Formats: sequence, C-alpha cells, structure tokens
Amino acid sequence: MKKFQPQPGFVVQAYRFALDPNAAQERALRSHCGAARAAYNWAVGWVSASWWQRRAEASYGLAEPELTEWRPWSLIGLRKEFNQVKKTDPRFAGWWEENSKEAYNTGLANAAAAFDNYAKSKRGQRKGRRMGMPRRKSKHRAGLSCRFTTGAIRVEPDRRHVTLPRLGTIRTHESTRKLERRIAVDTARILCATVRFERGRWFVSFQVEVERAARTPARQDVAVGVDLGVKCLAVLADSQGEIRHVPNPGHYDAAVKQLKRLSRRVSRRRGPNRRTGQTPSRSWLKANAERNRLHHRVANLRGDALHKLTTKISAEYGTVVVEDLNVAGMLRNRRLARKIADAGFGEIRRQLTYKAGWNGGRIHVADRWFPSSKTCSTCGAVKAKLPLHVRTFRCDVCGLVADRDANAACNLAALAAASSTGTAVAGDRGAQAPNPRGADQKTRATRPGRKVGAGRAGGATLPTCRQAEARDRHQDAATLTLW
Repeated sequence: MKKFQPQPGFVVQAYRFALDPNAAQERALRSHCGAARAAYNWAVGWVSASWWQRRAEASYGLAEPELTEWRPWSLIGLRKEFNQVKKTDPRFAGWWEENSKEAYNTGLANAAAAFDNYAKSKRGQRKGRRMGMPRRKSKHRAGLSCRFTTGAIRVEPDRRHVTLPRLGTIRTHESTRKLERRIAVDTARILCATVRFERGRWFVSFQVEVERAARTPARQDVAVGVDLGVKCLAVLADSQGEIRHVPNPGHYDAAVKQLKRLSRRVSRRRGPNRRTGQTPSRSWLKANAERNRLHHRVANLRGDALHKLTTKISAEYGTVVVEDLNVAGMLRNRRLARKIADAGFGEIRRQLTYKAGWNGGRIHVADRWFPSSKTCSTCGAVKAKLPLHVRTFRCDVCGLVADRDANAACNLAALAAASSTGTAVAGDRGAQAPNPRGADQKTRATRPGRKVGAGRAGGATLPTCRQAEARDRHQDAATLTLW
C-alpha cells in the first residue's frame, strides 16, 4: 500500500467516534475482525512453513540451490496467493464471501508489516527492542480491529450515522459534527476508516486529510522546560523565569480502593476456565462488567487530562523541551511502576510532538543522559550524585536552594536557548562544569583498566565502554586493547 503524502497546508488527523451498532451489525463487525485475524494467521503459517522447510532440508546436508524457495511476505505476494487458495482452503471455504475484501486485506497487511519489522530488526535496521518472528493470534486474546481503505466510507449529513463497506449505516453514540462540517466545506477528505473494539465499546476512527490554517503559539519566542514526575505530573519552567506546577490527578489511585473491592467480588464468582471447559456464571459476568467499567472510566479520565495539558502547553509556548525518558526501564521498578504508568509519561511526549507541529511550535528532546536534576540552574555546576529521595537541590558552589523538579525544568528550558545560541550556561553542551565522576554518562559495566586472569601471563585488560564501541566501528585500529 502506497503511503499517503499530505499536500502543503494539509495534515493527516484522526477523528474517533463511538458506535452504537444493533445486534446484527455487531455480529457483522465481529465477523470482519475475525476474518482479519484468520487472514493474518494464514499468512504467518504460509510464510513460516517455507522457513522451517528450508531449515529441515539444510540439516540434511542439501546445498543452497536445492533448498525450497523463499515464500514472499510482501503485501502483493500474500494477496496474490490468498486469492488463489481462499476458495479451496477449508479454513475459508463457505464463508469468506460474507465479509468485505478489506477485512482480509487488513490481516495480510499486518502480517506483511510484522515480517518486515522482524527482518529489519534482525539486520539492525530497526530501532527499539528486538522483534521476534510473527506468531499466530489467539481467538481469545487478540484485539478486534479491521481497516477499510476503499468502498463507501462517509459521514452522514445528519451527524449521527456513519457508512462503512458491507456494514452499512451504523449509528454513532456521539455527534460527528467536528468532521462533517469540515467535509461539507471541502476542508477535509476521508482517507480510510478503522473499526476497533476496546474498553467495552465499538469505535470508528477516520484518517482524514485536513486543511489547517497556519498557527503560531501565543508566546512564540518563549521556551518551556517540562519536567515530568510522580508527585507533580509536570513542572513547567519557561525562559522568562516563570515556574508552574501541574498536580498529578492520580486517577488510578483514586479508584484503587473500589477496584480492589470489585476484584474481590469477581474472584468469588464462578469464572470461565478454558482448561476444564467451565463457563462463567451470570453473576461473574455482571461483576466483571462492573469492574471493567471502572477501569474504562479511569482510562478515559487519564486521557482527557493529558490531552488538556498537552494542548495548553503546545498552544502557549513556541519551544517545548522534554526529556528522553526510558519509560520501559522505569516500569521495571516495582515500587514506582504503578505511579509511572498512571502518569502516562510516554503519552505526554507523543502528544506534545504532534501538537507542537500543528500549532507552529517545535519540540526539543534532551539527551537521555543530560543531568537536568543534578545541574545547578544558576552556575552550571553538576553534582556527582543526587538520590531520588532528595527533593531539594542544594548547590555546593553558589549555594542555590531550589525544588528538585523546578531546577530540572529550568535546566531544560535553558537547554533550548543554549543549543541555538551557545551561551555556555546551564544546559549548554559546551559548558565547562565540575563533573569529576562522569555523572551525566551511563555507568560502565566494568572498571577501566581492570586486570583479569591474574594466573595468565601478564593478565588481560578489559576495555572500557567507549573503547569497545570504537573497536566495533574500527576493526583495524591497532591502538585498541584486545579482549
């Protein structure tokens, strides 16, 4: 599928609406999502079969030219093969005509993307954690989703219905006026639609090309540093010296007592058991639905609060500086994982990134090892250590006493100005500040120059992290210490 490129002055934006389908429409929605899952599983099995066959043949000593040919995993190749087998394959024969072709195309496109991500990750061309081989999706655990790219996709003029291919006209739970009024004046064009079941309700998301007028933040020349935390959700410090604290709503903490009570009620009912074939009782279904409603309410409150915060920041400041936090690593801390997950650090950065572009601002991401909390915002001195329980920053050079988060936010705000002007103040990469222990760098796995293998002649010297990286980049460098 060719990636859409928006025209100048246009942005690609999603409009999401909740649906109220009747019983027949809900069965059709589930059938389409099940068809997408079935097509995905077929593609994964069809491509993986050739891989395992080649591995078995190689173990028998066959040469490379004699091995089974690789099966293509591109969307075009998968679609061509699927069209040939869908009428005869017992997994699809007799029912594949009941659903739109877009349902099967959704599964094939997802499988092609999964194999492509796996191949790029194995070659080191993909950022992030290493991706494994695509696996089949379970009927009981896979999410329900289906995407439509062709056919009758429109928002009805009554602003209470949407039309999708093969599904017909479905009533929406909320008004669609935000999108319909743009379509009526030709400032928006629907590209595709995705239906999804989540949080106990069906949603439709329209990917729309929207014409947006040029915007400028209210304070175009002001940079703000955003320091995220648990006690205070965000501390905002701008380049004009203004500091604001945004309290953490703590939606999950406010509901955790009630969630525990509802979870105990669910555990006392007869629930489902796939191993023994036990079906859930009506009381269990009722109690589980009540608990899920509370979970959904907490998620909706959190999303609403984050959208309001990021919209306000991006509309006010011309430059927003955020930290490159390792949220996945922070969630491994069992004492803070619940608080960090409830705060939504990653979601705040994601929303600020695209909203800053919409409003004519820019986003600046500080380096992950930039010591914003350990650096004095007045003189630029860097502390060697600053434990997390110490909430007040005290500078040993100039005597500054300030809140830890406020000091970090000031350093982030100064980082934007330093990167553009080079003022050699707090946050400037070129500033010379006392840093005797390298506190702004990642801790080394081994000590530099440590001798190992004392029983061997002379012993070997372990290289430092920087030397190991340089050795990987320059294999022919004679000055590197060998393992």
